[in-house]
Amino acid sequence: MTEEAPTSPRRNFYGRIKGKTLRASQKSYLEEDLGPLTLHGVTRDENPSRALVPLEPWRAQRPLWLEVGFGGGEHLIHQAAQNPSVALLGAEPFVNGIAMLLGKVRAQNVTNLRLHPGDVRDLFEVLPEGSLTKVFLNYPDPWPKARHHRRRFVTQEYLIPLARLCAPGAEFRVASDIPDYIRQAREEIPLAGFTLTADTDAPWEDWFSTRYEQKALREDRTPHYLTWRR
Repeated sequence: MTEEAPTSPRRNFYGRIKGKTLRASQKSYLEEDLGPLTLHGVTRDENPSRALVPLEPWRAQRPLWLEVGFGGGEHLIHQAAQNPSVALLGAEPFVNGIAMLLGKVRAQNVTNLRLHPGDVRDLFEVLPEGSLTKVFLNYPDPWPKARHHRRRFVTQEYLIPLARLCAPGAEFRVASDIPDYIRQAREEIPLAGFTLTADTDAPWEDWFSTRYEQKALREDRTPHYLTWRR
């Protein structure tokens, strides 16, 4: 008798997967570099039983950090280059952003980075409990219409499984220029078991400004930075 793979409710994915046409160099990054940098065993096609994904030997027992939705990868590549003693994961479904990051990886030749080119919820299902020591959520999609607020990352659908993966004392950073997103973060994140430790308009000392933040500043929107502990 064969054992059936566990089932999970069908879930919707909202947001763009592709944008403008990729340059030839970006296509080559995706063809040549994405495979070796992808954390395999994350998707349901690769891992229908949802077994825990093996992180060794790549992780090499280093602290594990996660960036949710890394955009063009400016912040993620900065953290990887500045923290070689840390293993970093980046989740991003937007192909153009992935291609941009891969170009940066080639330029800086970091080796402590792995990617999931898809929905971060796939990672939530297969990472070991308590494995994350730091999580970054930088300028997430604001979903400004009230009827779309349930799509935001700062809802219990995302926060409860994230909390399960965070080790005691793990740091969770949120940066946004949208006041209503900050409001919802303040309300929802404590419900998942995180404690607010900093709430300010001054960035972290190791912060690297992203293209989304630069756009916000050009348009006179004020960035805000929240820090939580598990």
